Amino acid sequence: MEIALEPNLWLMLCGIGFLAGLIDAIAGGGGMLTIPALLTVGLPPHLALGTNKLAASFGSLTASITFYRKKLFNIRFWRVSIIMTAIGAVLGTIVVDYLPVHLLDKALPILIMFTAAYTLFSKNIVYENNQLPDKNRSLKIKQSTQGLVLGFYDGVAGPGTGAFWTATSSALYKINILLSCGLARSTNFVSNLCSLLTFIYLGYVNFLLGVSMGLFIMLGSWVGSHWAIKFGTKFIRPIFITVVIIMSINLAYQAWFNG
Repeated sequence: MEIALEPNLWLMLCGIGFLAGLIDAIAGGGGMLTIPALLTVGLPPHLALGTNKLAASFGSLTASITFYRKKLFNIRFWRVSIIMTAIGAVLGTIVVDYLPVHLLDKALPILIMFTAAYTLFSKNIVYENNQLPDKNRSLKIKQSTQGLVLGFYDGVAGPGTGAFWTATSSALYKINILLSCGLARSTNFVSNLCSLLTFIYLGYVNFLLGVSMGLFIMLGSWVGSHWAIKFGTKFIRPIFITVVIIMSINLAYQAWFNG
C-alpha cells in the first residue's frame, strides 16, 4: 500500500530512522520514535505498524549480525527463544488485523508511554557475568515464556520491545548487558521479520517508505552497535535512560496536547 508524501517529510522520516537505529542498537526503544513519526505524517495505524516493521527489520538485522560476529549471541543456545519469539510475533500481528483503526489510534500512544514509564521506574539491575546460564528445564521455560510474550507484544505494537528484551534478559539469566543486548537485537530481528511477513500478507506495508527509512535505520544501527560494544555498560546506561526520558516527554505531548 503506497501513500504519497512531500519530499521534506521523506527526509524527516529518514533522519528519524537514523536516530532510531542508533538508539535501538544501543539500548532498544527505537520504535518509540519511528511509530509516532509515521502516525504524525498521516499513515493509518495498521499501515504505520507494518511499514515500521519493514524499516525496523533493516536495523535489527544489522545489529544482530554485529553482535553475532562479536560472539555476543549464540544461536544454538537461544534456539528456544528464537522459535517462541517467531510464534508470538505471528500471533500478535494476526490479532492487530482484527483491531479497529480508532482503537489503535487511542491505544498506541498509551502503550508507548507505558513502555517508557516502565523502563524509567523499573529496577534495572546490571550484572557483570559474561557467561551464559546453565542449560536446564528452568532455562527452557524462561526462554519459552519470554519469547512468546515479547514476540506477541512486538507483533501487536512493538515500541520498546528491544528495551524489554534487554531488561528481562538481565533479570532472568543474570548475564551482563552486552549479552542481553545481543539476545535482544537478535530476537527483535526474528519478531520483526515474522511480523513483517504477516503484515505483507495482510497488505499493510508501504514498501518504498519502509525501505527508505530502513536504509537509514541500518546505518544508525551499525554505528550504535559498534558504540555499544566498544564503550560497554558505562556508555549504554546513560544513553538508555536519556532516550526514555526524551521519548516519554515527546509522546506525552503528541498524545495529549497536540491533537
